[in-house]
Amino acid sequence: MTFRFDDDALAGVLRHMNGDHTGDNLLIARAFAPEADLVAATMTGFDGDGGDWAAETADGGTIVVRVPWPGGPIDERPQVRREVVAVYDEACRRLGVEPRPHA
Repeated sequence: MTFRFDDDALAGVLRHMNGDHTGDNLLIARAFAPEADLVAATMTGFDGDGGDWAAETADGGTIVVRVPWPGGPIDERPQVRREVVAVYDEACRRLGVEPRPHA
């Protein structure tokens, strides 16, 4: 059964990702979406199995991009950061972008 995070965890992570990492959201969506012509992306949710992004296409459409956590299922809030960083690193690898260092 998929682990569901509480509303506070969801709100905190989404606020951080959509406030501080808008470029990373787009990078992730471009790396994992079948469409390559994406112009914007927002993280819309996550659970124990992966994260969800809504990505806007160049023609004004929207697609949902579901990315499973690279390390497998999680069930604790601190694990979310680790997995989002791993998704970001994999997105960089797929797109040939040098990832920035992680603090």
